[in-house]
Amino acid sequence: MLARRAAAEALGTGTLVAAVVGSGIMAARLSTDVLLQLLVNAAATVAVLAVLIAVLGPVSGAHFNPAVTLVEAAGGDLRPGEATAYVSAQVVGGLAGVGVANLMFDLPAYEPSRHTRTGVGLWLGEVVATAGLLLVIAALTRTGRGRLGPLLVPAWIGGAYFFTASTSFANPAVTVARAWSDTFAGIAPASVPAFLAAQAVGAVLGASLAVVLFPRAAAVRLDLPEPVADPDGQPVEQVPPDPRRHPSPRHRPAR
Repeated sequence: MLARRAAAEALGTGTLVAAVVGSGIMAARLSTDVLLQLLVNAAATVAVLAVLIAVLGPVSGAHFNPAVTLVEAAGGDLRPGEATAYVSAQVVGGLAGVGVANLMFDLPAYEPSRHTRTGVGLWLGEVVATAGLLLVIAALTRTGRGRLGPLLVPAWIGGAYFFTASTSFANPAVTVARAWSDTFAGIAPASVPAFLAAQAVGAVLGASLAVVLFPRAAAVRLDLPEPVADPDGQPVEQVPPDPRRHPSPRHRPAR
């Protein structure tokens, strides 16, 4: 059911935002060392993202990111109505998540951030972070290794925290939500449009690189584990692919 999948996207995006903002607040209260604050923020984000992908992936595919959803829709893997429901759920979930994170630390639920993030270096960092994220996801799905998503997607985000100047937002819904927390993880609303534009450029770049590097999807496309129930909630049998019908890419005849 689309409603259930959208709910999973809202829950996943909201929890991810709560992890990013909440861990940033906690880190800032425990230490004045910016490096330690960033380490705590990154570690919490990576850990929670891995859990969310593993737990909610079988329900919705664990996008939690409008950039991922729109690229999937552009490639024909999601219908326009599905993509609209996903993106709407991600934005609403992200806003709910930042409110929860702020309230947990006795802050106003919604307060515009004063943390200005601007400059060519930061925008370039967002292009790189988003392009890399989309490339990782596409590489896994196009080569039938989607089950590595809970490991490699968080690994990319964790690494990009430290090698990009922007600390790897790489997610429009998360970016919009973080504008409503005047804390360590916040971003001033005036800085948001440029970040969104950079993420859009990165998404197109990452998707384009994926087509060049992986021109054919694997015969067995394992985005994430298949849903364990049909739309009516009844269990369904997990049937492994027939190797005679879906040969491994390694043994696929040359064309």
